[in-house]
Amino acid sequence: MRILVTGGVRSGKSRHAETLLAGAPAVTYIAPGRRADGTDPDWDARLARHRARRPGDWSTVETAAIEDALRDAAGPVLVDCLGTWLTAVMDDAGLWEASAESVDAVVGARIDAVCAALTERHQAVVVTNEVGFGVVPEHRSGRLFRDLLGTANQRVAAVCDEVHLVVAGRVLKL
Repeated sequence: MRILVTGGVRSGKSRHAETLLAGAPAVTYIAPGRRADGTDPDWDARLARHRARRPGDWSTVETAAIEDALRDAAGPVLVDCLGTWLTAVMDDAGLWEASAESVDAVVGARIDAVCAALTERHQAVVVTNEVGFGVVPEHRSGRLFRDLLGTANQRVAAVCDEVHLVVAGRVLKL
């Protein structure tokens, strides 16, 4: 089963996603976000809390190439999260100030690749942020990110069997 887990920041998404694979053998945890590097103590502490919660037999792959990691993993996978993945894609390709057409082409192709790889998985949980409930961002980069992540979420949800919305630690199956 493929499940997309979405919700706001600190809603309990990651914890819920981890419980969905509790007891599964040899889970591969795909972490597409920025690594702990000492430049942001808050981020580093957040990553440490996530690592500490994971069972010892889970392996971690830190990469923005989640489509490759999805294909390479032998067993169940957990991707946490699409928001940090999108940020990495935008950063790596220098797309924050690019034209809408360039952004759509690059990000669209990456979303296609992720969805194709995800459909090959029998057991996968993907975590993402729901960014469409808030105010309209003041800056172009914020609006661009919100729109692209909304599109990615829709496309990934379309290839998943279930979507779970987490609000204040409570889960609603959509």
